[in-house]
Amino acid sequence: MNNQKKAVIFALSAVFLWSTVAVSFKIALQYVNFIQLLFFSSFTAVICFLLISIGIKNINSLLKITYKNLVISSFVGFLNPFLYYLVLFKAYSVLPAQIAQPLNYLWPAVLVILSAPMLGQKLNVFSLLSLFIGFLGVYVISTRGAVLSFDIKNPLGVILAAGSSVIWALSWILNQKDKRDAQTKLFWAFVFGFIYTSIVVLIKNDFIIPETNGIFAVIYVGLFEMGITFFLWLKALQITNRNDSISNLVFLSPFAALIFIHFILGEQLYYTTFIGLFLIIVGIFIQKVKPLKKSIGKKFINIRN
Repeated sequence: MNNQKKAVIFALSAVFLWSTVAVSFKIALQYVNFIQLLFFSSFTAVICFLLISIGIKNINSLLKITYKNLVISSFVGFLNPFLYYLVLFKAYSVLPAQIAQPLNYLWPAVLVILSAPMLGQKLNVFSLLSLFIGFLGVYVISTRGAVLSFDIKNPLGVILAAGSSVIWALSWILNQKDKRDAQTKLFWAFVFGFIYTSIVVLIKNDFIIPETNGIFAVIYVGLFEMGITFFLWLKALQITNRNDSISNLVFLSPFAALIFIHFILGEQLYYTTFIGLFLIIVGIFIQKVKPLKKSIGKKFINIRN
């Protein structure tokens, strides 16, 4: 089997697992609150990353760290996983899964907008159009089938779910300043995220041991939202010779997730969920079209010359 086929298998495995996590969030939140969910799942992720590093004999690289690395990881870890998942899990605790899950997919559009002031990248009409279409999708989803009523159901939950994409984008931008390998950065970010969450749990005196089903649910979240799935996705990107084709597979996840949400959680899906999610994905792909046109234009000019 060649590397490209292996990359597709790794990527599709990650996409399948990510498609199940919205369901696992809702199930876990039946047994623990959103802070406890982050506490147990981030601890699981730290152990998972540590075991993977031992398994692939990368432990020395994982533990080779400077003061500067620790400072960066402490800031990134505060944003993601700590703040990002607190906001996201809170959103899932107050919204149906079919609403919270697609709203979280605004991050590519938000990332482009934030990259302008923070990374010095130029905005263009495609970026602004992408953001407009993305937020139009947010509005459509949040109406829960009543688009023309202009009545957003549970605005706090919608703000939290959409706002989580801003936190994710900020953490990604900050993470670009750290030149360590992705797996090492993930491990230390989750270490700090777990420390911050532990402090909150101690201050609120909020530690409990969930019942058996709850334990399985929080471990599932830690393994397949935060841990193993990131390793599979990073592995796919490392061995592929076509990053664009692999990266686009991630957009299968929100649509596949709706199937699990309907058949496992029993949520009756609103037609506006599909329309809004489609608009968000279209907005993301509008950003991808512009560079493609530029590269085609350059190739045409080179051929002509």
